[in-house]
Amino acid sequence: ACKNSLKRTGTGQLNGRSEMLLGKFVKEYPGSTRLRNQIHIATKLAAYPWRLTPSQWVGACKNSLKRIGAEKISMAQLHWSTARYAPLQERLMWDGLVAIYEEGLVDAVGLSNYGPKQLQRIHSYLSRRGVPIASVQIQYSLLSRGKLQEEAKAACDDLNIAMIAYSPLALGMLTGRHAPDDDSTYPSLPNPRSLLFRQIVPEAGPLFQVMREIGENRNKTMSQVAINWCLCKGTIPIPGARNLNQAQSNLGALGWRLSDGECRELE
Repeated sequence: ACKNSLKRTGTGQLNGRSEMLLGKFVKEYPGSTRLRNQIHIATKLAAYPWRLTPSQWVGACKNSLKRIGAEKISMAQLHWSTARYAPLQERLMWDGLVAIYEEGLVDAVGLSNYGPKQLQRIHSYLSRRGVPIASVQIQYSLLSRGKLQEEAKAACDDLNIAMIAYSPLALGMLTGRHAPDDDSTYPSLPNPRSLLFRQIVPEAGPLFQVMREIGENRNKTMSQVAINWCLCKGTIPIPGARNLNQAQSNLGALGWRLSDGECRELE
């Protein structure tokens, strides 16, 4: 379902409002019934400290279904792992995923922000319970492809799990709007991203130049090149969009592929 769905919309909002908005969108979608049926909503279930028993996870999932206005969710993802700070809760959360799957509340379960070692552990546990993992969502982009990301990608490939790449535009750094030599184009304080931009963007000039050249040769934007690179790496990128123009621009990353040589230049 995750790999083949035509439309995917995920929501990580913890207050449920985005689920209600997505449910309203699906209900009022003016297109054909065929296209409406191809819209798949993926949501996340937060690892709250009081969410322990399987029945509590089932209750949380049913609340999401009510907000969305659906009988079943295409995919429910565990929002984060508690292995480092609450290891006892971690196993209980896995049982929660088993419960919502066995209850028939979801078509598939997924994970978010899981590293390669913990991914292997949960995959082994859920496999014994007959629950497949459809996807793992991690931060992945041309500016976020370190050892941990590559190990997670290799684990996903080995286990036949789709990898969803969130922030494929690196918080907007890969859009071409921010100049390495002009910090006036960066987010300003007190925006918490300000310092991050000042650390990363000035060093990314050579990458930006290659992206710009490839984009000019292909009549594509830097954003489209960045998203397409994620596609070429076998991931499912989920770029953000604040308006219709950005959403339409993101679609320009589809229908073509960077060459192997272009990918090597970018890397």
